Parts: sequence; C-alpha cells; structure tokens
Amino acid sequence: MKKIFLLPLALLAFACGDDDSNVAPIEPISEGTIFGTAEHPLSVGGPTQGNQVYVDLSGENATAVARDSWDLGFYSGDDFRVVINGSLKMAVKQLETTDITLVQEEDPMVAVGTFDAGNMAYIDHPDGSLSRTAFGNLATSEAAAKVYLVNLGSQVPTTTVDPGVSNVAGDPRGWKKVKVWRDGSGYKLQYANLDATTATEVSIAKNAAFNHVFVNLTTGATVQAEPEKDKWDMNFTTFTNEVFQGTESFGAYFYSDYIVTNTKAGVKAIRVDGDAAAYEAFSLETLQTVDIAFSDDQRAIGANWRNVLPVQVYNNVFFVLQDGDGNYYKVKFLSMLSQDGHRGFPVFQYALLQ
Repeated sequence: MKKIFLLPLALLAFACGDDDSNVAPIEPISEGTIFGTAEHPLSVGGPTQGNQVYVDLSGENATAVARDSWDLGFYSGDDFRVVINGSLKMAVKQLETTDITLVQEEDPMVAVGTFDAGNMAYIDHPDGSLSRTAFGNLATSEAAAKVYLVNLGSQVPTTTVDPGVSNVAGDPRGWKKVKVWRDGSGYKLQYANLDATTATEVSIAKNAAFNHVFVNLTTGATVQAEPEKDKWDMNFTTFTNEVFQGTESFGAYFYSDYIVTNTKAGVKAIRVDGDAAAYEAFSLETLQTVDIAFSDDQRAIGANWRNVLPVQVYNNVFFVLQDGDGNYYKVKFLSMLSQDGHRGFPVFQYALLQ
C-alpha cells in the first residue's frame, strides 16, 4: 500500500534538476482492476472455503493462506494480546488454575453456535478490537498466568456439496490447554493435550512488520499466516461473528463468504447505497462533498455484500475503503458463484478514487 504524493510544480521543478540522485522514485499503485478472474484469482477454495485470501488493493495482489495453518496469533504492536482463529470456530475459556499439568475436561459450552449469548465471552470480539480478546490481559509471569481451555473448532471439510451450498465446518479439531504470558519484549506459550501432565513451551518474538506472529498448536511451529501488515486491505474468510434475532443476541455464530478489513493497520471502510451507475459516478470529489464516517470495525464489509437466500451479491450497494496510506478506493462485488453455481468464487471490481 503505497501512498500517492502530489508535489507543487515549483518543488517538482526543483526536484528534477541536474542532480536527482537523492530523489526517491515514485512507486506506482494500482488504479483498479477486477479480482476473481484468471489473471487475478481469489483462491478462497470453493464451497469449503479452505483459504483465507488477503487482498492488497494498491499492490494489486492476493495472497491465499490455508485457514487451518494457525491457531493463535500473538500481536506484534505495542500491546501484548493473543487472538484465536475465528475462521475455524475456535473458542477459549480461562480456568481458575495456573497449573497446566492438571488434567482437564472438555466443556461443551465453550463453543461457537450454541445460540447462547454467554458464548461471546469465549471468542475475540468480532469488531477486531484488541481490548476485547478472549485471552484478555496477559500475565507478566508464568506463576501468575492462568490455564485456558481451548476448543480448536472445526476442520476444513473435504466433502463435495450441491451448487449454492457452503460447507465450511467439518469434524471437531479437538482441544488443548494453554498458558501464555508476557516474557520481556515477547511471549511465552505452554500447550498440551487435556489429559497430559507435561506441556511444551515455546518462546515467541514479536515481528514489527506483521500484525501478528502465528503459532500452530499441533506442531508448535511459528507460521506465516498473513502478509506484512502494510500489504493487505481485505481478508476473504470464514468468520465467527455475533448473531442477533431482532435486538436479542444469540451469541457467537459461524459465517461463510465473509470479508474483514485490516483495521490494525489503519484500514477503514464504509458501505454506500447505490447501483452500478452510482458506483461508476462516485469520485474523490463525491467523497469530499458527502458526509461519510468511515468505520474502524473490521466487519464494515463483512456479510453486507452478499445474500444467501437466494445466493447472490447485492447490486444496490458498494463500499469505499481507505487504506493505511490514505488512498481511497471504491469496491463493488460482482459475483459469489462459479459458472456452475458453487459458492466460494467471489468476483469484485475496484478503482482508485481520483
């Protein structure tokens, strides 16, 4: 995401003198294209949506990552926070003990999709706020760190489905117990199976180039499950969100065909009501003359671009996105189905506002 800089003519003339060895080259950014084509594919993975796909609008690039490659993400910013993999229906509960060698049991209430508002305590808040993670404030020592019961969620299915249907939650992935605490400028993690009386310990160092450093609790390995923080704007993913009936919360619920924005790196978005003609006419001048409040909720696009009964994209809305460098883009979704009617094949167009 490279920012556009417009220099006054006088400065430009000065900069283009005989000695331009100290002038940094202007790096061009994408003015827009269509993603979901053979040239710019979005490899979400079809109806099982086995990938998270990170899109960089200014770089005109999409990166696909297997959504079951990671379990916990360790924040690399100034704060110390741990996030869970909501793309797998994960849930966690703090226990009273600090002793990870004690045998633990599964808790069926620590789950997504129980239609109980109380299960919101077991997930990261869907708005993406780091102040509302399920792990909460981390202890500063091993002795003070509580044990957490971790529901690893659901496997990515391998079975085929009928056109128009998504199949994004397979068999249970099992459970772990973990401890995590601040360790100097990084983190310490201990993890084990519920019936184990010993645990594996891992040290995790922050990496300032990324939002998070990710760990796989099956292998204990650190994995790169996300591009550098300034190289993506939108993430096509399955997602754990809060579901409502009217104004009443029914707790954490699992969504397919979802899009989150990179709010941790300053990306913001807003939904605009308007058809294809309104999208085409919308310009930077339009943006400057209307009263628009951009949202720093990562669900600003969310599920607001598509319908599931019937399965179709909304043709009367589009989105305006401000990336972390201050560039503005308009984004309109064109399709969510393959030619044979299967979900998990999104197509969208976008353009730089000028």
